[in-house]
Amino acid sequence: MSTSVSSSAQIRRSRTLDKLITAEDLAPGGHFIDGAFRAGNSGAVTDVVDPCNGEPITSVADGTVEEVDAGVAAAVAAKRQWGSLVPKERSEILHRIADRLSEHSELLARIESANTGKPFMVSEDDVAGTIDTFRFMAGALRATTSLAAGTYAAEHLSLILREPLGVVGVVTPWNYPLLMGAWKIAPILAAGNTLVLKPSEQTPLTTLKFAELVADILPPGVFNVVTGRGSIVGARLSDHPDVDMIALTGSVNSGRAVARGAAESLKRVHLELGGKAPVVIFPDADLAAAAKSLRAAGYWNSGQECGAACRVLVHNSVADRFTELLVREVNTLKVGEPGAGPEIEIGPLTSKGHFDRVVGYLERARRDGIRAAAGGAALEGPGYFVAPTVLVSVPDGAECSREEIFGPVITIETFETEEEAIARANDVPFGLAASVWTEDARRSHDVASRIDAGTVWVNSHLVLANEVPWGGFKGSGYGRDLSIYALDDYSRTKHVMHNRGR
Repeated sequence: MSTSVSSSAQIRRSRTLDKLITAEDLAPGGHFIDGAFRAGNSGAVTDVVDPCNGEPITSVADGTVEEVDAGVAAAVAAKRQWGSLVPKERSEILHRIADRLSEHSELLARIESANTGKPFMVSEDDVAGTIDTFRFMAGALRATTSLAAGTYAAEHLSLILREPLGVVGVVTPWNYPLLMGAWKIAPILAAGNTLVLKPSEQTPLTTLKFAELVADILPPGVFNVVTGRGSIVGARLSDHPDVDMIALTGSVNSGRAVARGAAESLKRVHLELGGKAPVVIFPDADLAAAAKSLRAAGYWNSGQECGAACRVLVHNSVADRFTELLVREVNTLKVGEPGAGPEIEIGPLTSKGHFDRVVGYLERARRDGIRAAAGGAALEGPGYFVAPTVLVSVPDGAECSREEIFGPVITIETFETEEEAIARANDVPFGLAASVWTEDARRSHDVASRIDAGTVWVNSHLVLANEVPWGGFKGSGYGRDLSIYALDDYSRTKHVMHNRGR
């Protein structure tokens, strides 16, 4: 039994009659294959639940192996024509997609908030990021670069070609259904590939709406969606012999399963997995700025964010002052249902299973003597709400500071020396993101270079841009989202050498 708290974090509820979406707002609940929706063959469905109250919104089809095969067959049939388009033609289509999404941005944000519980400020940011992802890739695909053609062996001219891979299988997560979908869809299409996408069975609604909105823009078979469970749909995409690459954003366990499934056919694998981002705060840091930044970076999307600023390592000489500042910031966060108003900053966790998991971490931390300076438990009432939490007196090696809680929880540890801080920052299985807080420019360069993470911010955290890559090391996976590096991931290079001797 979880313990609930009534604290400064009170839940703001929508008025009973307020509805974020209606049935008419939603796309059909079947699969999107070869340019059209079709009902599931098995008749089995999964309920999609509103995390604010635990009540069903709608249901979607549980996909079968045969339906994955149909989606892959459609993608295979479409890949030659799509891949043969010149960059200008694919670019114009991606711009049309961005335009269409922009026309329906308010609707997409409402669907995302209804399905995930995201506050509007989060879902609106997701939609804006989705649109910008397509616009960036529409431009980037027209400006790819590689080694210049030249004579690198006597009397032989070398040309480097960039080619599509073919068909890409995609598995997207429940925490950012639309945005993480776009991070995959846009570069995959830009590089000339076709794809079959499996959204999370918990949060598929914006992905299906996306398919409906772009159905008249993309040729049939270029983009396909098969809903259902990872153990069936994801597994079949991983081991399908006609899928050339599998790309997943998700948990470490999901990444392992996908990589194992891909091994037999030796297809490429792209994995963006979990994180446990250390935030290293030195004595000379601007503590107020750090606390204000972590108010957002630690709790954005209710902490369901793989790059969240969730693990603070602060020098012991300033730890008390920083903790006081952070707790003060956290206690001002506004918790509630998205329909309660635009000022809501923290929504519920996305599912009952994940809610139970996060509460379990908090209960075990309390039993281990770790104190909650803010929050620390579930909030009273229906829905999957957890109070924004700051855990203090966290010893080195504690479960809550090493494992990815993936909720609105920041842990605070202290350190004595720079070497200790770097060693402990790296002493987790993950390597996705980190931040360093100091006014010493030389220290910031040196420490950032020694932290084993794919992104290291200096005096900020969780600032993203489409022009720069996102991805991790170690247990956080491999491959890069965003930027021209994503286009590289979804392309293959071919060397053609001509003997021009006479």
